[in-house]
Parts: sequence; structure tokens; C-alpha cells
Amino acid sequence: MSATTTYQLSDLLYLMARLRDPEGGCPWDLQQDFASIVPHTLEEAYEVADAIEREDFTHLPSELGDLLFQVVYYSQLGDEQQLFDFSTVVHSITEKLVRRHPHVFADGQLYGAVQASGVNTEQIKERWEEIKQQERVEQAEPEQTVSALADIPLNMPALSRALKIQKRASNVGFDWSSLPPVLDKVSEELQEVREAIVSGEHAAISEELGDLLFATVNVARHLNINPETALRAANIKFAQRLQHVEQQTQELGVSISDCTEAHLDALWNVAKQALSKPQ
Repeated sequence: MSATTTYQLSDLLYLMARLRDPEGGCPWDLQQDFASIVPHTLEEAYEVADAIEREDFTHLPSELGDLLFQVVYYSQLGDEQQLFDFSTVVHSITEKLVRRHPHVFADGQLYGAVQASGVNTEQIKERWEEIKQQERVEQAEPEQTVSALADIPLNMPALSRALKIQKRASNVGFDWSSLPPVLDKVSEELQEVREAIVSGEHAAISEELGDLLFATVNVARHLNINPETALRAANIKFAQRLQHVEQQTQELGVSISDCTEAHLDALWNVAKQALSKPQ
């Protein structure tokens, strides 16, 4: 194949099969299983998110390719164990999306007549959750009570999982209707953290800090702010300011550990001013 030829999905599937070929494949790839690939999948997903946040659209196709390769990898493993293959994955997601978009595919057929939706975004979200809940009911064992929190992965990042739990609770009517009591809850949890600190009990402090974080996520949700996105931005901002402080101390010929808190506070304010966005 010439250098100017554009590879297709079929080529990627063939490549994956070659990598896992017991006779001439890659020794590293032959050692992998479902569990060993998971950390790589998570890393690739974060790299996609990072490229998007930095608006690095030049490298985004490469990062998306890395993420797609993870799906291809799992599909190859599934095929080898006669569990499923790539076509099963494609069929599953297509069938699910057709089912969850009745405002587009009114007859439940992908290539059916075009349907003018006539619904707004909120109605679409409500219908989407109704369909997902119905799917949970259908997948549950007979006589089993289906929780609104069913199928939320335990190993999701804690901040994202808190948001998902709160959204699911809200969908079934367990929520505050306005922001003030949500803010009051943060104040309440902060006070309980203070009391736990006075008690000196590490387990109690940890528990109350968790409650405070959960309440803070709820504030973000009521303000339509994704807490993961907000915290990532805060991480970046802090890192930039700290690096500026490091640069200042280097120019002064001292180390951060040698500075007093008052001096560091002054350097931090200089960094904030220097890195503040123009109004």
C-alpha cells in the first residue's frame, strides 16, 4: 500500500488481528486481556478531553484514533473468546441510539422516513431518561426493585459519579427546587467539617469532607456547571500561578521552602495579577 493511500476501518481491524496473531503477533499485545487494557483506555479518554479543552484540533484526530483503537482491542479480545466482535459493538450502539431517539426515528428504523421532532431539548432529555429507566427495568430480574441509581459505575471518578447520582435523584423528584437551600447545605457541611476537626477523629473528618465535596457538586449541578470541568480549570490555574511563584523565587535566588508564609502570599498575589485575564 502506498504512502498516499488512506487506511480504512477494515485495515485497523486487520492490524489488530495481526497484533494478536499467536504465530507472528506482538509479544506485548499477546499478553494483554480485558483488565490490563482498562488503564490505557482511561488514559486515552483523558487525552481526548485534554486536546479538546486546549482546542488542539490538529492532534485531536490522532487522540481519537488512540481511543478508537481501545474499542477495536476489546472487540478483538471478545472475538477470540467468542463473546462478541466489532460488528456486535456497532450493532449494539446503533440499535440503542435509534431506540433512544424516537423524535428522530419515529418508526424505530434507522433508514425510515425523516421525522420532524417538534420537541425541545428538555423534552428530549426527559424522554431519554424515561427510555433508559425502561431499559433498566427490562434488564432487571423478575420482582427486582430497579433503583434510579442502577448501572452507575463504582469506578467512575468520584466527582463525576457524584454528579451522575445527583442527576438521577433529581430525575425521580428527589431534589431542591431552588439554589438557596443547596448553598445552605454547603454551609452546614462546612460547619460539620469544623466540628469533626475539633474532635480529632480522622474517620469523622474524612466522612464530613466527603459530604462537603458532595454538597459542592450539587451547587455546580444547580448552576449547570460541570464540576469536573470547573476543577480541571482550577487545577490549571493553580499550576500556572505556582509555576510563576517558582520563577519569582528562582530570580530572587531562594527556594519556596525558605520563604515565609507572608512572603509566599505576596508572591502569589503578584502571580495572580500577572496571570489575570484582561477584562
